[in-house]
Amino acid sequence: MSKSAYDAVVVGSGPNGLAAAIVLQQAGLAVLLLEGKNELGGGLRTAELTLPGFRHDICSAIHPLAATSPYFQTLPLAQYGLEYLTPPMAAAHPFNDGTAAVVTSLADTAHGLGPDAEAYRSLLAPLISSWPGIASDVLSPLHWPRHPLDMARFGLPALLPATVLARRFRGEKAKGLLAGMAAHAIQPLGNLTTSAIGLVLLIAAHRGGWPLPRGGSQAIADALAAHFRALGGTVETGTFVRSLAQLPPAKAVLFDVTPAQLLQIAGHSLSSIYQWQLRRYRYGMGVFKVDWALAAPIPFTAPECAQAGTVHLGGTLAEIAAGERAAARGQHPDKPFVLLAQQSLFDASRAPAGQHTAWAYCHVPNGSRVDRTAAIEQQVERFAPGFRERIIGRHTFDTAQMESYNPNYVGGDINGGLLDIRQLFTRPALRASPYRTSQRGLYLCSSATPPGGGVHGLCGYHAAKRALRDMFGLSAPPLFVG
Repeated sequence: MSKSAYDAVVVGSGPNGLAAAIVLQQAGLAVLLLEGKNELGGGLRTAELTLPGFRHDICSAIHPLAATSPYFQTLPLAQYGLEYLTPPMAAAHPFNDGTAAVVTSLADTAHGLGPDAEAYRSLLAPLISSWPGIASDVLSPLHWPRHPLDMARFGLPALLPATVLARRFRGEKAKGLLAGMAAHAIQPLGNLTTSAIGLVLLIAAHRGGWPLPRGGSQAIADALAAHFRALGGTVETGTFVRSLAQLPPAKAVLFDVTPAQLLQIAGHSLSSIYQWQLRRYRYGMGVFKVDWALAAPIPFTAPECAQAGTVHLGGTLAEIAAGERAAARGQHPDKPFVLLAQQSLFDASRAPAGQHTAWAYCHVPNGSRVDRTAAIEQQVERFAPGFRERIIGRHTFDTAQMESYNPNYVGGDINGGLLDIRQLFTRPALRASPYRTSQRGLYLCSSATPPGGGVHGLCGYHAAKRALRDMFGLSAPPLFVG
C-alpha cells in the first residue's frame, strides 16, 4: 500500500464508500480509496455467474434509489457511460388467479386496484407531490425537516406496520401489492416502520419508474469510480484492511463497513462504551439468492409481468406476512416471498441473443445454510408454469457465501443491519452523530448508518459531510432538491 500523505482514507468501495470518497475529493482533499477485492463496487458488481455471455448482478439489481439519489443526481455520471433503462412497469405482483397488480403511473395503478382505487390515490398522491421537498430529509439522519407538514404527512403512515397500513384497503390486490413493497424492509410486516420502505418504493415508481443500469449494476460503481479518479482521487484494490496499522497517515478515515468489521479493524482504538454499543448491534434476516441462465423469458401467466423489471412472488398479504414472520423466527417457510428481477427483457447486453437471465432471492434466518433453490423455483413455477424447463444454468448464494463475497453481509444480511424501530434512529449507536465513532478522526459511512440500506450513497455523503466539518472546517456540496 502507498504510504504517501493523504488527507483522508476511505475503506471499502460500495456505493457509500465511493460517495464518501467523491465528497471528500470534491472538497479539495487528497483521498485514498481502498478496496479488499480486485474490483470496486461492493454490492454493485456484475459477473458471468452461470454460463459465458450471461451477465448477472451479484447483489443489487434494480435501482430506483440510485437514479433519484439526491447526491448521485449532482454528479455527471452519464459522462462515464452510466445509462439507466426503465421498464414500462416498475413492478408486478401476480396472484393465483392469473391476474396481477402492477405499478406504472399512479392513475393506471389505482385503476387496476378496483375498489381500492380511490384509497390508493389518496394515500400516494400527496406523497408523490411533496417528495421533491422531503426526499433529502427522509434520506438523512434525524433532524428538523425543512417542510414539517409534508414530512408529517409521510412520516405518520411510514411509521405504521405494513399490516396496519394495509387496512386502508379492502381488496387482496392492493393489500398484496403493499405487502410486497414492504417486504423489502427484510423484517416481519407487523413491525413498526415497515410501511416506510414500501411507500418510498411506490413513490419512486410513480415518479420515474424502477430503472436498471445498462450492462449491469457494475456500471454504477464504474461511473462513480471514474468520476472519483477524474477529480484526482487515488484507488488501490486488492488491499483488505484488517487493522489501523495498515493505513497510511491521514487526518480522517471513513469505513464503509458494519459494526462487526469495525470492531475487528479498530476495536482497540474505540472507547469501551462505544465497543459495547457496537457489540449489541443487531443484524437481520439473511438472503438465499439464485441466478438463472434461461433459454427463453419466464412464462408468467399474467401477461403484465413481461413488462415489469421486478416481480414480487408471494400472493396475498396474509401469505407474505406469514412467510416473513416465520423466517424472522428461524424457520424456512414452504412458500417464501421471492423478489425477482428479469433485467435481460430490457437490456440485451445481459445474455446471448434470444436467451435471458433472471435474478431472485428470498429471506432466510440469519446465517442459514439451508438450500432454498427448490422453494424459490417452486414459487416462480407457481406463477409461471413451465419456468423450470427454460433453465439452462443456475448459480446460488447461501448466507455464508454472501458474507464471504462481502463481509458487510453478516449472516447474509444485505441491509447492513436490522432497520427496525429500535435501530432506525440509533444506527449503529446512540450518539449525537451516527457517523462519528468514539475515536476522533474515525467515521462510519456504511449502510449501518442513516438512512440505511439501498444504493443511494447518502450514508457516505452524510458521513463525509460530518468529517469535512469536524476535521477540516469545510462544507460538503449541497444535495439535489427538486
